[in-house]
Amino acid sequence: MSAQPHVNRTETEGTPTGDPWLLTPGPLTTSPTVKEAMLHDYGSRDTHFIDVNARMRERLVRIVDGGDGHVCVPLQGSGTFVVEAMLGCFVGAGDKVLILVNGAYGTRMARICEVYGRDFVVQEWAEDVPVDPQALDRALADDDSITHVAVVHCETTSGILNPIEEVAQVVQRRGRRLLIDAMSAFGAIPLSTREVSFDAVVASSNKCLEGVPGMGFCIARKEALAATKGNSPSLSLDLYDQWQAMEGNGQWRFTPPTHCILAFDRALEEFDAEGGVAGRGGRYRENCRILVQGMRDLGFETLLGDDLQAPIIVTFHMPADPNFDFDAFYDRLRARNFVIYPGKLTVAESFRIGCIGRLGADEMHAALAVIRETLADMGVTDCAPKA
Repeated sequence: MSAQPHVNRTETEGTPTGDPWLLTPGPLTTSPTVKEAMLHDYGSRDTHFIDVNARMRERLVRIVDGGDGHVCVPLQGSGTFVVEAMLGCFVGAGDKVLILVNGAYGTRMARICEVYGRDFVVQEWAEDVPVDPQALDRALADDDSITHVAVVHCETTSGILNPIEEVAQVVQRRGRRLLIDAMSAFGAIPLSTREVSFDAVVASSNKCLEGVPGMGFCIARKEALAATKGNSPSLSLDLYDQWQAMEGNGQWRFTPPTHCILAFDRALEEFDAEGGVAGRGGRYRENCRILVQGMRDLGFETLLGDDLQAPIIVTFHMPADPNFDFDAFYDRLRARNFVIYPGKLTVAESFRIGCIGRLGADEMHAALAVIRETLADMGVTDCAPKA
């Protein structure tokens, strides 16, 4: 079956399964075949299911060009579960992590460390500004007690892409260890062990890999993961124990999300058929180009310039037109089978529209047509933000 998204639907008919098109940061629109993969029941000890797990783990390591020195450890739960697991396991009681923050997900990492009682410091930038490798370099030079650096690859608060290669170079040169939240970037934006040295990177089964929510995963250097033994303040989020269990018998320590994993196995087949990171990222970049150009033609302003915008989710300033009401705008779009997302900025009123999931050029053009008609119905004539 073709890996390209189904596009032979009008904007009012929704997806091939009758659901709305999700232009959000997740959960996302999935293919009919990914959904169909969940129509089977397997026991956690079933040989076929164990084989699926092994195949999944190997595929995920290959996506980052990892070899025998890297391993994938899956974990039940949302993306935040595995981010928390990474911080709890890799940052030990005697370590100190510098968290680079330019959005809500960097702030969430700081909150996790606070709850766990881990030693941490924060280096912060505005939500529309990428993290600065030179500032990071100065911070590491000034504080020898910092052992780790944690950063978000694509911060979906704004849609900004952080300079992960430059950050990694600074961290490596300073002899520290890098932890990456790649939740919204993994599978669409290149991340290779040949270019970026990291102890751990985490992502999830949905987002750019287009599976369904329910599972996160950590790809780690085996040597670094082995050193985390006994670090975890949590039983269920202990990546070392999970790794040892899976290496021993191929099974999860606790009940696995079997249907989610079956869907993910199919999603990874479709990812490979589309051309991997290059193919998936290429479709998303075209989605983003169509969306940004179309919204600008309507008078909307993007928060970010094109040089900072990742092809994942785009933040738009809220129009100043008194006839524009976001809740009404959202509801009208939803009634015509398009779901967008509210903003998460502290610096400006905004909303977000995603470019990822099982969407293509036809869906983006259809969404823009519905937005144009909705604005006209609401009597909105000026989409520019407040001065």
